[in-house]
Amino acid sequence: PVSFLSEHHTSGQPLSVKMGASTSKEISGAGGGYDRRNFGAASTSSSSPSSILSLLGKRAPTRCDAPPSPPPLPPPGSSGAPPPPAPPAPEKSAAAAAPDAPPSPPPLSASESQIAEAAAAADAVSSVPNPGPYEHASMDAKRLVSLDTHDGVRVDINKQLSPYMPVVHSFWLGTAMLPDGRNKSYSFLAQVADEAGLLMARVDPERGSVDGRIHRAILGGLAMGKLQVGVSQEGQTDQLLGEMDFGGQTWTGNLKYGSMGGGMMFGCNYFQGVTKRLSVGGEGMYIAANQNLLGNYTLKYKMPAKSGTEVEEMVLPGIDGVGKEDSECSSSVTANYNSGQGLLSMNYARVVTPGRVTLGAELQCSPMSLESQVLLGAEFNLTRSKVNLCVDGTGRMQSVLEAKLGMAPGSPTLNFSAEVDHGKEVMKFGYGLNIGG
Repeated sequence: PVSFLSEHHTSGQPLSVKMGASTSKEISGAGGGYDRRNFGAASTSSSSPSSILSLLGKRAPTRCDAPPSPPPLPPPGSSGAPPPPAPPAPEKSAAAAAPDAPPSPPPLSASESQIAEAAAAADAVSSVPNPGPYEHASMDAKRLVSLDTHDGVRVDINKQLSPYMPVVHSFWLGTAMLPDGRNKSYSFLAQVADEAGLLMARVDPERGSVDGRIHRAILGGLAMGKLQVGVSQEGQTDQLLGEMDFGGQTWTGNLKYGSMGGGMMFGCNYFQGVTKRLSVGGEGMYIAANQNLLGNYTLKYKMPAKSGTEVEEMVLPGIDGVGKEDSECSSSVTANYNSGQGLLSMNYARVVTPGRVTLGAELQCSPMSLESQVLLGAEFNLTRSKVNLCVDGTGRMQSVLEAKLGMAPGSPTLNFSAEVDHGKEVMKFGYGLNIGG
């Protein structure tokens, strides 16, 4: 616009400005005069609004590609004042700004500090686990070589009357294994259990016998009291036995006192964990009816046994030798000596695949007569079935097959059992059904 005005001012040519439909102004650069003419016929190709605004002493408006967005509205209830400026960030020290320096750990809260102190105190007391009851020392291997085979038909019907009370109707038909010579039996069992203990009773109407058990926690849960009662019409096998189980962090104990076989009986056992893998214990019992003093001594050792299919886990950093093989022991060896019978037995159990395949073996020998017996067992767990096999040194074979008839909890279970002894030419076959178990 400046060059345009200077050019027309020096040349003396008039500058036409369109003011309306019939009015016009003529500004002369040389003489300062003006002529009024019809502005509708005048040519305005050489004029622009910017040049007019410059002549009038006004600044031209600034144009932008897009108008700026309006500022956001303040939230309801606020005074509309702008927020205070953020405080300046503190300057980092030279040690904190160093890239090689590790970040400092966050401080522990009060609860986390108490948990850490309690864990350290528990580790300082002892790292030896509780070995469990003495009666269960060889249970994991015994169950593999002592199968529950039967003949005839066995049916168990379970009914859950409440969350704490189930009842069971048991039938056994066509059998030759009952001690009194009967070929059939029926029993009714009822049980009431809660967090503090259980009450159980079994009635056999044909034999006229009643068996009962009472388990109850006493001393605030520090001990478990047990009472076992058995009465029948003959009276020869009546018994009354009281027990008390107690233990600590690394040991368990048991005391027994009662009447059995027509005389008094009392005994005790103790099982102590020595290391994480080694446990030792013993049991003593005196039976006044035949004045026998029985003693048992047990040693159990657990050890890891890799199958080659498990995923190897890394050793914990900073702790040598602490890994998966120390946390899981898949094999166990149990040795037991019975002084009353002069019998030495050794049991071995091996978990080949957790939850799938388990192998077991038992060796029994008498140091006095040098007689021995060996048993081998295996258990295979499938998705809906389980197979148990057992073979001993005399050629006797046992097998039990259990199959679930449904996937829902409480589905019926069908089982088949067989026992064949080729040396004695004895064969037993049976099947059973468990409904609602």
